[in-house]
Amino acid sequence: MTATEPTPHPEVPDPEARERGRSPRRGMCAAVLSLEAIVVGLSTPVLIVIADLSLGVGLTVGLGLALACVLVAGMLRAEWGYALGWAVQAGAVALGLVVPQMFFLGGVFAALWATAYFLGKRIEAERAAAWAAYDAERAAGA
Repeated sequence: MTATEPTPHPEVPDPEARERGRSPRRGMCAAVLSLEAIVVGLSTPVLIVIADLSLGVGLTVGLGLALACVLVAGMLRAEWGYALGWAVQAGAVALGLVVPQMFFLGGVFAALWATAYFLGKRIEAERAAAWAAYDAERAAGA
């Protein structure tokens, strides 16, 4: 190795491998859950004041669901994390039983979640096909 050649860094992953491993579905779904955590967390005072829930119940329900959103966003590396994401969406819509406006907000986030989930799966499938074609072309040229 000469002085002008860069020193290889084994701890730095190959950019191509990093790009192949990136999941658009996980990124989009985590973004939806993160925004949902903010909205549900901010709805906690509404649960307490307007719905006339006790402080303990309101904090447990509102902040508990917000915490669930954040935790599930981190669990999306595993496929079962997406099932938990669907459960969080059901919980957000179910808050409408306490505060009717949450039927609308929960429905909006459920629609955003479904869009991110299904569009992300489609993008992942198309990217896998594109990488397979790239690998086949590269192997044929080698």
